[in-house]
Amino acid sequence: MDELGQKAYIFGTIFTLSNKLQVIGDEFDENITTKQWLFIVSVTTFEKPPMISELANFIGYSRQNAKRIAVALQKSGYVKISKDENDTRILRIELTPKCIGYFKKRGGREIEFLEKIFAGFDAGLTRNLYKGLSRLDLNIKEIMKLRGSTVQEGDLI
Repeated sequence: MDELGQKAYIFGTIFTLSNKLQVIGDEFDENITTKQWLFIVSVTTFEKPPMISELANFIGYSRQNAKRIAVALQKSGYVKISKDENDTRILRIELTPKCIGYFKKRGGREIEFLEKIFAGFDAGLTRNLYKGLSRLDLNIKEIMKLRGSTVQEGDLI
């Protein structure tokens, strides 16, 4: 396959892998969906409880979708949604002790899950895929900036 064909294959495969990862991720845990997991993991990347809009920009969700996920997670007791102490229009998200404890308990299963997904990868292949995805992330952010879309500065999760 020539280079252009490989780029087209990679582009299409990103979408199909995303769908497949969501399916197997949702089957992994009956209590947390893959989108909820990404939401929770993203909260941990901020130094202080993030605003819903910050979290939405970071993940690439709409603000409405991020709020819907936050409300569902709050009903399950995994996050707390609270008003900002300086501006009551701003909603912040923080993880609850229940959430932190739950994820500590499933940590070994998560490692096993990742190992299965990356079976057959050596350190070099993992490093190269990481570099390639990081570069794609930068390119996409640049395209979004040029088009005036909201982007979150930062690395891939």
